[in-house]
Amino acid sequence: MKLQYLSTLALASILSLGMAAGCSNPCAAKTPPTGNPATEVTTDPCAGKADPCAGKAHPCASKSRSVGGPLAAELQGKPVLVDVFAEWCSACKNIAPTLAKLEQDYQGQVHFVVLDMTNNATVAEAEAKAEQLGLSQFLAETKDQTGTLTIIDPATGTILEQHRNNPDKSAYTTVLDSALAQN
Repeated sequence: MKLQYLSTLALASILSLGMAAGCSNPCAAKTPPTGNPATEVTTDPCAGKADPCAGKAHPCASKSRSVGGPLAAELQGKPVLVDVFAEWCSACKNIAPTLAKLEQDYQGQVHFVVLDMTNNATVAEAEAKAEQLGLSQFLAETKDQTGTLTIIDPATGTILEQHRNNPDKSAYTTVLDSALAQN
């Protein structure tokens, strides 16, 4: 009996540790786009569940991480904020007011790019947009992490900051202000 209890406890600890350390969207693989937004809204297995990484910097983001190289010419000269979005994503809904405020505060100073993962049609559009803008590698790595906001230096493709489900505006303004001061 003790052995079974300890085994169960160990398994629970390992699973919770993996969840906290990974910070990927544990539900993304379980919610494939169906092309029907009404269905997708109701089939999100993570709806209403807390994100174990909310408010934390993305574990993969660092000053040396890159999206694969410089971004397209049309994005040069201003920091780029990329939103990996889906209509059914609860994290996206949580950060929407923060994103709207950032768009208002930094209008004309920052390029805002939305890569929509809502359904098959929007994913195809996002992939074409990402290819055009030099974000293909980035999208391939983050398409299952909706609710992620990433600030990129377009000249180098360096990820300056990346958060998932973080509604704290100051986490973004500090980095954006610093990037703008360097231009």
